[in-house]
Amino acid sequence: MLNASRLPASIDATLALLQGQGYVADRALATVLFLALRMKRPLLLEGEAGTGKTEIAKVLAAGLGRRLIRLQCYEGLDLASAVYEWNYAGQMMAIRLAEAGGVAEDRERLEGDIFSEKYLVKRPLLQALEPQEGGAPILLIDELDRTDEAFEAFLLEVLADAQVTIPEFGTIKAAEPPIVILTSNRTREIHDALKRRCLYHWVGYPDAARELAILKAKVPDAPAKLSKQLVGFVQAIRKEELFKAPGVAETLDWATALVELDAVALDPAIVSDTLGALLKYQDDIQAIQGSRVKELLDQARAEVGR
Repeated sequence: MLNASRLPASIDATLALLQGQGYVADRALATVLFLALRMKRPLLLEGEAGTGKTEIAKVLAAGLGRRLIRLQCYEGLDLASAVYEWNYAGQMMAIRLAEAGGVAEDRERLEGDIFSEKYLVKRPLLQALEPQEGGAPILLIDELDRTDEAFEAFLLEVLADAQVTIPEFGTIKAAEPPIVILTSNRTREIHDALKRRCLYHWVGYPDAARELAILKAKVPDAPAKLSKQLVGFVQAIRKEELFKAPGVAETLDWATALVELDAVALDPAIVSDTLGALLKYQDDIQAIQGSRVKELLDQARAEVGR
């Protein structure tokens, strides 16, 4: 593991950091990640679900020895869940105690007390601006495309200035900006204003050689013949007209399932029986069932050799 206070000094060192955590990256990804770290710019990763975008933030945090703070986005995400909220119960208790005590405190002083830091409930974005042991944290803003444009607009201050403005409290600015990774499955377009504040990389499906390397790293118990046929089949199936092509995550799930079944090679029967580990929509499974399974399996065998 690298010293927590040190970032990789080169693209090769960035590749080594990722590989040291079991993440098989290509050089293009390592390059943009290295630049994001050196330039202290947020990195926006787009791509299909299951291509390893979220994992990049996780392995970066592990490799650098930094805390990972994750904000999982969803429709309707608001500031109270993402940034901060006030401990209203505690504030009400303080007001009632002041009234019961008969203390003639002026209104301004009481407001200053109840809107102090001790009543501030910090959510992921605000936590990421605080000093952390071992250096600035990795802030993962995951699946940003699930939120709305209003939330994107709020993020502009965080991404550009590493600060949050709370009307009742003031502006909180990070002494050391967090390392920010944003991901999007591109279910909608991210606004240009946010993209301009980030470096960008599209995380696509890996080629056969890299997917085989990923499989060997993540499912080392899979027999060599099975792994090659499995990767060939997945590469072939991604060329089909499917509602959702399988990502790397599904490849690993399928490999793990086949290992549990003590499979040493693919055949039409075991492929048909286990497609639910690879494909997540019934229409896709039906489209591949029957003779199409054998055709794709023959393609996979021809590519990797028997």
